[in-house]
Amino acid sequence: MRLRAKIGILATAVIVAAGLAFGFMPRAVPVDVAEVKRAPLAVTVEEEGKTRVRERYQVSAPVAGYLRRIGLDAGDAVTAGQVLAVIEPARSVALDPRTRAQAQAQVSAAQAALAAAQANARSAAAAASLAQQERGRAESLHQSNFISAQALDTARTAETRARAAEAAAQYAVRVARFDLETSRAAVASTDRLKKGDAADVLQVSAPVAAHVLKLLHESEGAVAAGQPLLEIGDPESLEVEVEVLSTHAVKIAPGSKVILDRWGGEQPVEGTVRVVEPSGFTKISALGVEEQRVRVIVDFTSPREAWVRLGDGYRVEARFVLWEGKDVLQLPTSALFRQGEGWAVFVIDGRHAHLKPVEIGQRAGLASQVLSGLKVGDRVVAHPDETIRDGVRVKPR
Repeated sequence: MRLRAKIGILATAVIVAAGLAFGFMPRAVPVDVAEVKRAPLAVTVEEEGKTRVRERYQVSAPVAGYLRRIGLDAGDAVTAGQVLAVIEPARSVALDPRTRAQAQAQVSAAQAALAAAQANARSAAAAASLAQQERGRAESLHQSNFISAQALDTARTAETRARAAEAAAQYAVRVARFDLETSRAAVASTDRLKKGDAADVLQVSAPVAAHVLKLLHESEGAVAAGQPLLEIGDPESLEVEVEVLSTHAVKIAPGSKVILDRWGGEQPVEGTVRVVEPSGFTKISALGVEEQRVRVIVDFTSPREAWVRLGDGYRVEARFVLWEGKDVLQLPTSALFRQGEGWAVFVIDGRHAHLKPVEIGQRAGLASQVLSGLKVGDRVVAHPDETIRDGVRVKPR
């Protein structure tokens, strides 16, 4: 009995000790595993942009007047020299009865002013003729020593003044005649409209062959001088305008490759940077933060058939390729963490994770280039946290 009791107690103690050991034994930490591999890698900058017609023309009203309804629609083709809009004289002035009466009165006033100017001109001519005769007699008397040289100079000066007054009177006659013609022209235009005759109109023509992009003033009505009427341009000559942060713009150069996607088509299209504008501007972001941005202009390099559905002012997502490689050793960026001044990862060797420093090259968002420290096929902890330490047991999730 004693031996059996001792064996039973010993067995119980062994089981308890084994249970305690198992209970206090460190458990394997479940982790996400990623594999180091070789694959293409591209470093890009992504921004939202919009398409625009490269050469667009805004047709404006050259004079103030009454615009007739424009019979064109957005998308219609126009030829160079084709009449786009017709502008009549302002109807409110031409058809007002009081304005017609004022125009008639202005004609009468202009006629009276012309008659007065002609009478003044005749008076000035007579005075000039008399001054000429007086100067002739003064010269004859001076030769006979009947008058002094001073009296002769006075007569000559009087003639010069009379001639100047005559010339001024003739100019006044011309001004009065011009005023009369202007008043008569206003009355003639008013009379034509009163009788129902066609008014003098101004035709606005297309500067180039293009398509109508936008109607800014379609219905008839009064327009001011310089008021925009419509925009025309060639919708096939599209380019993309992208506003990028100035810190990104310094990395983008003319000729850089651009991938345009999320525009609604099935496949992305490609383009190249044509211009990085030299000046930036301040823009308030959606979060209310002031940002310095720069406009970058992109030309399409893909065939027209690939982006034929795009039009003016359409939204696209532009990815500027700053660096790319076709066979790059890489791992997920999430596996990296700082160790001093460098980078490190946890490499899974069997059932344990071991800390290993690595040298990183280009970083492209979700993936980073590995220069040294790892090789193809190495497995690393994809998302290390504070539970992962050097030598800890791990198990893949």
